[in-house]
Amino acid sequence: MSIRARNYLAGGFFIFAKISFLCSLGLTLACGASSEDLAPIFNGKDLTGWQVPDPNPFWRVADGVLIGENDAAMKGHVLHTKKAYKDFIFETEARWTGDIDSGVMLREPELQLQIGISRSLKTDMTCSFYTNGKEKYPEPGRAKDLNKHLKPGDWNKIRLEAKGDTFVVWLNGEKITEYKDARFPNPYPIGLQIHPGLKMKIEFRNIRLKELE
Repeated sequence: MSIRARNYLAGGFFIFAKISFLCSLGLTLACGASSEDLAPIFNGKDLTGWQVPDPNPFWRVADGVLIGENDAAMKGHVLHTKKAYKDFIFETEARWTGDIDSGVMLREPELQLQIGISRSLKTDMTCSFYTNGKEKYPEPGRAKDLNKHLKPGDWNKIRLEAKGDTFVVWLNGEKITEYKDARFPNPYPIGLQIHPGLKMKIEFRNIRLKELE
């Protein structure tokens, strides 16, 4: 092989490597911090760092998974972190089957990222925002193309970025919701919900978070 050919191949490889790096960097910037940048807030062993009810018939840990279920009276519960958060990236994998109603609670006043079936709308509103106001699920805060990205009965990776008045959600790597609302300005512990009044079970694993400046 001639020197010119070797130089051409070497130059081509350098350009390819540079393009690959820039593409990877672009994807990382588009989605914010990568999963590796987020710190665990659930240790996979117990409920250290969480506000555990006493008695606690609702939450248990098995094989690195946080399991939430109603008690015999079908009462509900929200398991909150001990620490309050305002601007952050939150990530978890969640698995459920059947007619459940759960969610991730954040900020004060409370804003909910829905997981499962809405009690009021009787439809799957996973990754949509519930405001507890008259509109309940405002149209701009509803997930787009949910059925294309949701994996029923399997682990679903949910990523939520809350920064100022903007809330962005990814489901299994796809951006599915972006919602702006200035009514939820204050920090508050993050909560995981078991809805009362129905028999339900939800599992969480790899719960991670990074606070944003």
